[in-house]
Amino acid sequence: MSQRPLLHFEISERKVLLRLLDSVCILTSLGLIGVIFEFDYFRINSENWYWTLVLLLYFNFFASIFELYDLQKASKFDSVLQNSILCSATTVGFYMLTPILTPSLPDNRLQILFFFLAILLPLLLWRLIYITLISSPRFYKRVLVVGNSFDINRISSDLQKTDPNYLVVGYIKTEDQIPLEIKEEKLIRFEVEDIKAAIKKYHINEIVVASGYKRGLMLSLYNQLSYLLKKGFSIKDYTQVYEEVTQRIPVQHVDKDFYRYFPFSRSNKNTFYQVFFRIFDVVIAVMGLLFFAFILPFILLANLLGNRGSLFYRQERIGKYGDVFRILKLRTMVKDAEVNGPQYAEKNDLRTTRFGKFLRRSRIDEIPQFYNVLKGEMSLIGPRPERPVFVAELSRAIPFYETRHVVKPGLTGWAQVKGEYGNGQADSLVKLQYDLYYIKHRSIFLDLNILLKTFSTVIFFRGQ
Repeated sequence: MSQRPLLHFEISERKVLLRLLDSVCILTSLGLIGVIFEFDYFRINSENWYWTLVLLLYFNFFASIFELYDLQKASKFDSVLQNSILCSATTVGFYMLTPILTPSLPDNRLQILFFFLAILLPLLLWRLIYITLISSPRFYKRVLVVGNSFDINRISSDLQKTDPNYLVVGYIKTEDQIPLEIKEEKLIRFEVEDIKAAIKKYHINEIVVASGYKRGLMLSLYNQLSYLLKKGFSIKDYTQVYEEVTQRIPVQHVDKDFYRYFPFSRSNKNTFYQVFFRIFDVVIAVMGLLFFAFILPFILLANLLGNRGSLFYRQERIGKYGDVFRILKLRTMVKDAEVNGPQYAEKNDLRTTRFGKFLRRSRIDEIPQFYNVLKGEMSLIGPRPERPVFVAELSRAIPFYETRHVVKPGLTGWAQVKGEYGNGQADSLVKLQYDLYYIKHRSIFLDLNILLKTFSTVIFFRGQ
């Protein structure tokens, strides 16, 4: 039929490959140094096997926080360099601070530097190889999009923005009556009868079908796709691909069949999960409020100098099942910030005070919401609660917007750690897609992933 498409690593395969080779390169480096040089601080042997285990645990934990497994950043060496240095330094620092689990500090402090370099240098070398080879065009997933009711520009940009190794080569538009402006000059339009030739010529790995659910596919196209499917060629539904790659639900494309394509997570009705999550909420909320009590004197002083006025403010928000509650936050804006009525907060909002900018970027302004978590009005993780006036507006404009209220709102959430800051309907649609993905795939693993990414947001000062 066609020549074999070029090799491609899926997202999960690349992440596993990165984690595996990171660990292998680090342990190989440390093993060689232990053999070649008189390096006494760390040795890989059967007597002290737990030293190696603790090192790998520390490294993988901090590598996740410092985004070494973010595929977009992993494909750029400047990001890899910065994150590798931070991860290696933090790993070595924590490793030395736990002498009960790790070797005692060496008499020759120069060995600590060798230890750091033995982790950093092989890591950078392997990541450079990854960028040069695995992230090169030869390993891209080359995709052909087929459909009669889609925006090829949005599909191409959304998928390639999320996964740098995902390349939409071209498309087959099955209805000329639908106007379509192609902004991407590199996208090629193919005819139905050219599918097999296109697969061979452009090394297509996969066909993504974005056909409207009402009209379906034309018979000739259906026959072509059936033939390819029988030959083992990968053919996937657009909504499935979009969800897997972007980790968002394409709610704007599922139309009236939303509940058919949106099975809610079992965790939403799982008693064990809910009880465990509530206990976790209470414990973290108590710890958060104790921490807030500790830093409160410093915040009061800074508020007096750079944010004159009341320290706290309350505001109505929509919670689970549409119930209204009053959220507690630290004030970050000037007095009477909404004299012209409710309005969205914007990036670099001029209404934000000097101290308020720091509170927002560090996420400290959110800490008082642990009080709402303790009361049960919010959870640690979930969709961010929105104001009633904006909920009413967005519910009229965006399909299924109120579906996000089937779970408690959260202090942090999938949309907060994955999406970029923005306001208005377009950005709210993107946030909703992330929120629905969380509701659909809600689990302990996803919750832990969100917590790790929240640490990254705080460390890199990305709050808004």
